[in-house]
Amino acid sequence: MLTAVFVFLAFFVIVAALLWSIFQLFSEKEDPLGDRLDELQANQMVTTQRSPRRRAGGGFFNSVLYLVSLVPGGEDFIRGTERELGQAGVRNKSAVVYYILFQVTFFVLLMGGMLYFQWDNPFSNKIGGLAAAFILGYLLPQQVLHRLVKRYRTQLTDALPDTIDLLGIVLGTGLGLDQAMLRVSEEMQYIYPALANEFYTVVMQVKAGQERSKAFQQLIRRTGIEDIKSLAAMIIQSERFGTSLSQALKVYADALRTRRRLKAEATVAKAGIKMLFPIVLFILPALFVITLVPGMISVLRDLRGGIGAK
Repeated sequence: MLTAVFVFLAFFVIVAALLWSIFQLFSEKEDPLGDRLDELQANQMVTTQRSPRRRAGGGFFNSVLYLVSLVPGGEDFIRGTERELGQAGVRNKSAVVYYILFQVTFFVLLMGGMLYFQWDNPFSNKIGGLAAAFILGYLLPQQVLHRLVKRYRTQLTDALPDTIDLLGIVLGTGLGLDQAMLRVSEEMQYIYPALANEFYTVVMQVKAGQERSKAFQQLIRRTGIEDIKSLAAMIIQSERFGTSLSQALKVYADALRTRRRLKAEATVAKAGIKMLFPIVLFILPALFVITLVPGMISVLRDLRGGIGAK
């Protein structure tokens, strides 16, 4: 009885920690101006030497990152996770800590649950269950993060043609690039919030004193989308050479729509081949059973007394 109560309490604590980590991961809002000011202050203290190792202390979050960095490959894991969280649209400063806590808690929950349910089984079954729990606990949170990155990139890609068209129209009215991007981000906030927030972040970084080219380079690193890379290069070149940007944006938006239509047609053309395997594996066997089994049952019933029997 005491063991069951202890397991229940441990399960409740772990689930509560998971829910708290997920809530904290997505609760804080972006502060691009504050992030830019923090970056400028950090750049003033950076020397030409390699950045120092993380130090203990400085609060709970820094302590967690310090412990993870002590593990071989931990620092690369932290930086890669920060990059992927940024590409998924999660820009909280403490997002990587919440993600690490979520992954560790989920891993411990799976390992502990598997060990509890396999306690009375043979040793070989325990090893197999723990190996499965280890693989799932390590890979499943990463796969969820990859799916979030893919979904966020899809949202940005789908929003690009309409947003670029609107940006070209606003630029044609005589507004500057920063004012036009800010206006477009305000208009698209309720239709395409992901791309609107990215444009707003770029504008705030430029207002904070950053060069526009570097702000667009950071936009490319945050999203990792080739279409946004081409858009940034077009805007920078147009600003450098003084060419008309509104007409170029209109042509580029039409090219994006054409590319998206061709991609949809290619996907439709591949649908027939992709449906071949489910048809052969699942539909045809059921069809054979429905059409052939009644006839075979009738033949067997007629032949029950032997050939020629009445």
